[in-house]
Amino acid sequence: MKLLKKTILSLCVITAVFVLIITIDPAQSEARYRTSDLPLAILEAGTLELLTLNVAHGRGTALNQILVSAAQHRENLEEIALILLASGAQVVALQEADAPSLWSGKFDHVEYLARATGYRFSAHGYHATAWPFTYGAALMSKSRMSDTRSHRFRPTWPTATKGYVRGTIKWRNGEDENSAASVTLVSVHLDFSREEVRKAQIEELVDDLSALPTPLIIMGDFNADWSSNDSPVRQLANAMGLRAFRPTTQEFSTYKGVKRLDWILISDELKFIDYAVLPNIVSDHLAVVAKIGWEAHH
Repeated sequence: MKLLKKTILSLCVITAVFVLIITIDPAQSEARYRTSDLPLAILEAGTLELLTLNVAHGRGTALNQILVSAAQHRENLEEIALILLASGAQVVALQEADAPSLWSGKFDHVEYLARATGYRFSAHGYHATAWPFTYGAALMSKSRMSDTRSHRFRPTWPTATKGYVRGTIKWRNGEDENSAASVTLVSVHLDFSREEVRKAQIEELVDDLSALPTPLIIMGDFNADWSSNDSPVRQLANAMGLRAFRPTTQEFSTYKGVKRLDWILISDELKFIDYAVLPNIVSDHLAVVAKIGWEAHH
C-alpha cells in the first residue's frame, strides 16, 4: 500500500512538472493531415456511422502513459483498432491522440491507428505541445474530407491546452444524384478541471462554427454532463441548434461507469437512427457509436 501511494505521488509530481513546463511553440505545425491518394468523392451510404473515443495517449488502463512501454502502447492501440474495425464507422473522432511523444512510445498514434484500420484520411490537431509530448484531437475518415481545420483553444494554465479539428464530407444516402449534401464533423476535447474554462471553450467553438452553412456533427470528450441548466454541453446545443440522444439518461455513461462525458451532437437536419456506448475497456473512457440519417424534411 505504501509503495502504491508513493507511486501515485511520484506520478502526480511528474505530471505537475510536465504541465508547468507546457509551452506552445509558434513555429511548430498545429496539425497533420493525411490524405493518401484519395480524391474528393461523395460518400454513398444509407446512414452515416460514427465513433468517438478518448484514447488516453494509448496507455490503456495504466495509471499514466509514462509507465507504459512503446510495445505496450502499440498493443493497446491494436485493441482500439479492433474496436474501430468492428464498428464499421465511416468517421472516427479521437481525443488525447498523440503525435510522436517521449511519454507515449515516440510514434504517431493516429498514423498507427489509420494504418491498422484502413482509414485513408486523417486530420490530427496538435493542441498541447511541450518537450515530452504533442497531442490533441483527431478525425479519421474512410473518404477524404475538405475544408479541414485545427483550432487550439486559448491557453488554460496550469492545465494542458485543448482544441478541436473539423472537416467536411459530401454524403448522399439515396440514388438521387441531387440529394448529396455537405456535413461538417468535429472532434473536440474540453478542459477537465474548470467549468468556466469549458464554457469559454464552447464560446470559441460557437464563434468558429456558427457561420458554417453545413449541418454539424460535434463529437468528443466534453468533460461535462447534461445535469445542470448551464452545462457546457447544453450551452453548445442551445447556441448551435444541436441535439443529443436522450441526454438526461444515465444509460450512456462513458467515464468510470457513472459519468456521461463523451457526446455526439447533431444538427436538426439529421436524426439518430441508433446510439450506443461500447463495453470494451481500452481507455479510461468508453467509445460512443451512433448511426445517423437525414430527417425526412431534408
